[in-house]
Amino acid sequence: MSTAQPAAPSPSFFASPIGLAILCYAVWGFAPLVYLPMKDFGAGALEIMAHRSVWALIWSGGLVMITRQFPEVLTIFRTPKVALTLLVAALMIAINWGVFVWAVTNHHTIESALGYYLNPLLNMAAGAILFKERLDNWGKAAIGLAIVGVGIQALALGHIPYIALTLALSFATYGIIRKQLAVSALAGLFVECVFLFVPSILYLVWFEGTGQGHFFGGLSHAFWFALTGPVTVLPLFLFSYVARRLPLSTMGFIQFMAPTIAFMIGLFQGEPFTPLRALSFAFIWFGAGVFAFGAWRRARQMRVG
Repeated sequence: MSTAQPAAPSPSFFASPIGLAILCYAVWGFAPLVYLPMKDFGAGALEIMAHRSVWALIWSGGLVMITRQFPEVLTIFRTPKVALTLLVAALMIAINWGVFVWAVTNHHTIESALGYYLNPLLNMAAGAILFKERLDNWGKAAIGLAIVGVGIQALALGHIPYIALTLALSFATYGIIRKQLAVSALAGLFVECVFLFVPSILYLVWFEGTGQGHFFGGLSHAFWFALTGPVTVLPLFLFSYVARRLPLSTMGFIQFMAPTIAFMIGLFQGEPFTPLRALSFAFIWFGAGVFAFGAWRRARQMRVG
């Protein structure tokens, strides 16, 4: 008499690719709550950015060792063209990190959220222009709605939304550069952090030496600075893991979590949100929804085909 084999336990939701993707974008979304306490004890954006680069190197280096990707790192440094390309990528991500930290600590979190809503739409436009990727009617509609939203935002602010556009353009450029390289996400990130480490540590040594630094101002100060490491590296590590395991349509929906959370943080911080800005975000949200629906529709057609 045969006995039924017990069913294998299903993986926990939080250990599944979707659960990890949600965790990834949640960490990105709640990142402003890490930088705001540092602003409260007097740290400026440049000091925070320098600490972020230093602690990101420590964390990415640890993950490189754990995942045994150090041979790939050595190969990158032995290939000048790849190393120089990653240097340019490091400059782009430094601009993105720096502008984001400055925006969050200077009451522009809502505008920074706009930049990350625009990012996937900008990626889609760049793909069509630079890589001759086919842009369907849903994509064209999403980009058109985003352009209208940015225009209304400029009217609401009284100037071009340079924070949002700088964030979107710098991260899109970073993505374009990384797309050209056959380099794993983690090894590439570690090399980028190596390039950012030298100016960052020199700046911090000088800054602390002149008595202007805040790292040694107390245990809580050191804690918040050190926390910038995992907040920077772990979402990127999770992203590199789940991006290979989830359909583009699913990622398309989940990626809008991060700017939505940041947007809500900005509202709770009391940042101005006029009816005109609300109209701007309505166009951006509609464009994001069209983008996500188009991605879902394309994935569905591929499965049927």
